[in-house]
Amino acid sequence: MDNSKEITRVLFENFQPQAIHLFYAIGYLAIAVFIYGVYVQIRKYRRGKPDGSWSDLFKRFVEMVKTMATHRTLVRRDKSAGRAHGLIFLGFVLLFIGTSTITLEYDILEPLFGIKFWYGNFYLLFSLVLDLAGLGLIVGLIYMMYRRKWLHLPKLDYKRVDRQEGDPDFDRSQYRREDWAFLWSFILIGITGFILEATRLVWLNDRPAVWDYRMWSPVGALLAHIMQALGMTSESAGAFRPYLWWFHGLLSLTFIACIPYTKIKHIFTAAASLMFKDPLAGRRLPKVPDDQKTAGYKTITDLTWKNLLHLDACTKCGRCQEACPANAVGAPLSPRDVILSLREFANHALSAKELPKEAELDIHGKDVGQVFMETLWSCRTCLACVEICPVAVEHVPIIVQMRRNLVEAGEMEPLLEKTLQTIHKTGNSFGESKRKRANWTKELPFEIKDARAEPVDVLWFVGDYASFDPRNQKVTQSFAKLMHHAGVNFGLLFESELNAGNDVRRVGEEGLYELLASSNIGTLQSCDFASIVTTDPHSFNTIRNEYPDFGGKFEIEHYTTLVKRLIETGQVKLKKKLDYRVTFHDPCHLGRYNKGFDAPREVIKLLGCELVEMGRNRDNSFCCGAGGGRIWIPDPVGIEKPSANRMKEAGQIEGLQVFVVSCPKDLTMFEDALKTSGFEGQFVVRELIELIDECIEYEVWEDSAVTA
Repeated sequence: MDNSKEITRVLFENFQPQAIHLFYAIGYLAIAVFIYGVYVQIRKYRRGKPDGSWSDLFKRFVEMVKTMATHRTLVRRDKSAGRAHGLIFLGFVLLFIGTSTITLEYDILEPLFGIKFWYGNFYLLFSLVLDLAGLGLIVGLIYMMYRRKWLHLPKLDYKRVDRQEGDPDFDRSQYRREDWAFLWSFILIGITGFILEATRLVWLNDRPAVWDYRMWSPVGALLAHIMQALGMTSESAGAFRPYLWWFHGLLSLTFIACIPYTKIKHIFTAAASLMFKDPLAGRRLPKVPDDQKTAGYKTITDLTWKNLLHLDACTKCGRCQEACPANAVGAPLSPRDVILSLREFANHALSAKELPKEAELDIHGKDVGQVFMETLWSCRTCLACVEICPVAVEHVPIIVQMRRNLVEAGEMEPLLEKTLQTIHKTGNSFGESKRKRANWTKELPFEIKDARAEPVDVLWFVGDYASFDPRNQKVTQSFAKLMHHAGVNFGLLFESELNAGNDVRRVGEEGLYELLASSNIGTLQSCDFASIVTTDPHSFNTIRNEYPDFGGKFEIEHYTTLVKRLIETGQVKLKKKLDYRVTFHDPCHLGRYNKGFDAPREVIKLLGCELVEMGRNRDNSFCCGAGGGRIWIPDPVGIEKPSANRMKEAGQIEGLQVFVVSCPKDLTMFEDALKTSGFEGQFVVRELIELIDECIEYEVWEDSAVTA
C-alpha cells in the first residue's frame, strides 16, 4: 500500500477553525501593510526626476542575478562578511521559495484544482534543503552579530565626521538599534522555526510517517532528541506547540509587514540598484538638461528616481567610507553619510502624502538631513566609493550634481573661483598665454608636426600640467624624444589645445566644461589623425568617456599602452635594464576610472625593475588628493594630505628606491609630499617615462641638444 502521501508536514492539525481564520486575517493584514509600504516607496521615487536607465532591461536583469548569485561585490576586500551574507542570502531565498511552495499547494492548487505534490520523496528532499538553508541563515546571522559586537570595525561606527558631538544627528544611534532589531528578529524566526520543527517531531513520535523520516530534517531531529533527553514528552510537546507556532507565525508576518519601512527593504532595493547601475557612473557625468532652470541638485526633488533608489539601497556597510581618501585624512566627508543624509531627507519630505513647500526641500545647509558645503568640497571624485559599493550606489555623480548648484550660487573657495575664471580666460589652469602652451618643444632637437596643418598618425593631447609645469615639462620632452626615436608620426594642437575639462566638470562648472569640450572637439575634428595619445589620465578619461556625448568620438589611449606596444614590436629598443626596487601608484583616472592597471606594470617589468605593490593598489589605489579640482583648493591647516598618507604607505616597503607614477598631477603631488613627509633621501618619485628614458640610448647629438 502506497503511504507516501502521509509523508508530509502537518500545518493546522488540532487548530480550531477560528484560529486558522484569525491567522489568515492577520496574514492578509500583514500583506496589506506591506503593499501600502511599497506604494509609498514607489510614490517617493516617482517624485524624483526622470532617468534614462531603462535600456537593455533583460541584460541588466541577467547581470544583476549573476552579481547577487555570486556575491562578487560583497566578498571583495571583506571575504568573511561577504561569505556570511552569502549564507544569509541563500538561506533566505531557499526558505522564501519553500514557504511559497507550501502556499502554492495549500492555498491555491489543492483547493482549486485538487493538485497535491508536497509529500513523499519531494517533501523529504524539500525538508532537507530547507533545514540546511535555515542552518546557513543562522550561522551567517551569528557571524554578523559577532562582527558588530566584538570586532569594533571603524566602518560600522555611524558617528558622523561632518557633525559635532551633541548635534542631533551626530551618532545616528537609531541605525544601530535598527541593525540589531533586524538581526535579532531574523535569527529568532530561524531558531523558532527549528524549535517548532523539533516540537512537532516529539509530538508525533508515535507516527512512523513522521518519526521514521526525521533525519530528513537533521537540525530539527537533533533538537528533538535533545528535547526528549531533557524530559519532553509527546503530550507536553503537543501542549507547547500552539504557543510556539503562533509566536513564530506572528514574528514572520510582522517581518514581512515591516519590509518596506525598515532596513529589510534592501533585499529589494539593492537588487534594483544593481540592475539599474550605470557602468560609467562617475566616469561619464550627466549633461544638464536644456529645460532645467538651475544647474545640479538644489532640492530633494531634483534627484532622479534612480538616485532615490540608490539612497534606499545603501546598507550602511561603510566600505565607501573606509575607501575614501578624504575620510582617511580627517576631512569632513563620509560618502555613506552623504547618502544617509539624503535618504533621511527624502523619507521625511517625499514619503508624506503632500509635498512640503520648495523652501523645505533644500538639501544644502546645516540642518538635520542637509549636506554641508564643506562636505561636498572635500570629495576628490576618485570613485573609490562608487567602485567598492556592493550595491552600486553612485555617490560621486550625486556629489557633483550638488556641487553644480554650489558653483552656480558662487559658494566655493575664492582660489577655486579664481582658477575657473583663469581657465575661462586663457584655456589653462596656469593662466599662461595660449601661445606658450608648446614652449617646451623649443628645447627639442627636432620639430614636432602641427596636426592642424598636416596629417599625422597619432595626435598627442598634452594637457595643462604636462605643458606648463616646469617639472612636468621635462617628462613631456622625454616622451617626445621617445616618440621621435620610435619613428611615430605624431603631432600637437599647439595653442589650439585647451584644458580638457575633466576636473572642471567634476568641480561642478558644467557651463565652462561644455565650452572647453566643444572647442577641443571642434579642433580635433578639423585635424587628420588615426588616434590620440595622452600622458594625462584626466584628459584621457573625459575625451574617452565624455566627449562622445558632445559629438566627439575619438580613439584614444594612455601613453603606457602605446609605449608597451612600441617596446614589444621593437620600435623602442631598450639598451639596458634597470635593477631598481620600485612601487607603482595607480592614478585614479587611469586605474579605477578606466581599468588601465596592467600596461604600466608590464612596462616596469620590461625595464627590469623589481615591482613591489603597496597594500592599496589597482582598484583599491589611494588617491593623491588632486582629483575633483582639489589641486586648485588649499587643504585645511592641520589635517594630513592624501599624498602624504600615500608616502607613509610607500615608506613601509623595505629597500624602496623609486615611487613610480604615470600622471602629471601625481608627479606634482607626490614630489611635494615626499619633501614634507620625512622620506626625502629614502626614495625618489619618478614618472614612468623617466625610467624608460634611462633605458634608451639616443643619438649623441640628440642627447646633448636636449640636456643643454
